[in-house]
Amino acid sequence: MNTLGHLLDSPAAVAAAVTRALPSADPERFRRLLVRLRDELGVENREPVVFASAPGRTELAGNHTDHNRGRVLAASVQLDTIAAVTPREHARVRVASEGFPPVDVDVSGLEPRDDERETTAALVRGVAAGLRERGHAVGGFDAAVSSAVAAGSGLSSSASVEVLVGTVMDHIHNGGSAGPTAVAQAGQYAENRFFGKPSGLMDQLACATGGIVAIDFMDAGHPRIEKVDASFEDAGLALLVVHSGGSHADLTHEYAAIPADMRAVAGHFGARDLADVAEADVLAAMGALRGAFGDRAVSRTLHFYRENRRVRLMTDALRAGDFAAYISHMADSGRSSGMFLQNCAPASAPRDQSVVIALALTERFFDDAGLRSGRDAACRVHGGGFAGTVQVVLPVDHAGAYAAFAAGNLGAGAVTPLQIRATGALCWE
Repeated sequence: MNTLGHLLDSPAAVAAAVTRALPSADPERFRRLLVRLRDELGVENREPVVFASAPGRTELAGNHTDHNRGRVLAASVQLDTIAAVTPREHARVRVASEGFPPVDVDVSGLEPRDDERETTAALVRGVAAGLRERGHAVGGFDAAVSSAVAAGSGLSSSASVEVLVGTVMDHIHNGGSAGPTAVAQAGQYAENRFFGKPSGLMDQLACATGGIVAIDFMDAGHPRIEKVDASFEDAGLALLVVHSGGSHADLTHEYAAIPADMRAVAGHFGARDLADVAEADVLAAMGALRGAFGDRAVSRTLHFYRENRRVRLMTDALRAGDFAAYISHMADSGRSSGMFLQNCAPASAPRDQSVVIALALTERFFDDAGLRSGRDAACRVHGGGFAGTVQVVLPVDHAGAYAAFAAGNLGAGAVTPLQIRATGALCWE
């Protein structure tokens, strides 16, 4: 096992250790973490070091379906959160995360704390609690952390951090026996109960598993995960996320209203989630549902069923290499999210419609470039919606012009090109 002192004295040893697990990684990113491990956390040179990486994720289909036990299509991406870690004997986790205040958490106490809500400490404590609840050992470590998954990038920075913490804890204290699904579930548990964000499980599972994955949440405790082998690059397509310029701040209530609306309709039929309600029963009770819960809840319910079917169609299209069909379904997903799910324009802030503007401008670019929306290219709201990012697929030879167009209209650096990362979260020596 490599000690901190040996690695600090040998850039070649760092490069060998890093590229063994992540051939395309930049060893210098990890070397800087070793320096911070020594200087910021006071780790002794004799301590053994392990490395970790957890990717961000992009949602391909299944907008707001996972929290009602539906289907999603997602993928891990090349941007990741990394760590250099040394184990501790005591139940204390210290994290020096670049750009954030240091975190020091005693994980022998695993109850949610109001003073930690919406902090990294809540994620650390919550992940430990989630692993413990599933019968896995938890314990301490010191970690210097850096992330290329920027907050607000739409690539799920919080899930990347949660999965990183869980993967490190699993590696050090369980020998990796918990596995990626349990780590992902612990991450969602942390985000819901400790951090205070009502997320589904898609983000964490995509980060933990890696590659393109089709996930069926019908059995919530044991989601069905299918790997999908496909390449946008090989098809001559660029996959992009585009920051609209809007902020997610103060929009938690908007996100929470979506699963609440869907579950209100499910409750009419004695169920908790729409996955347990037949679409035909919803259609037959349309009048009663609209009267009881309002049109928005019913519209969101109709989106759930349409989007669930679309996930399977888009998965099949990727497997067949039929990117024309994929683009058509992606455009349909975007229209359904905007019209039926209604997560592009926040109802509580009618003046702030950055996602709508980003989509409208993107469609304008398609027109001006001679690209047919839904046939040659497509765009859709990405992830939670209301603010943040949209996703774009277009021919790679138009990607540069589109990035310049978006920078001019939405701000410098608005476009982030994505590559699918084949591997999920890793921890290695």
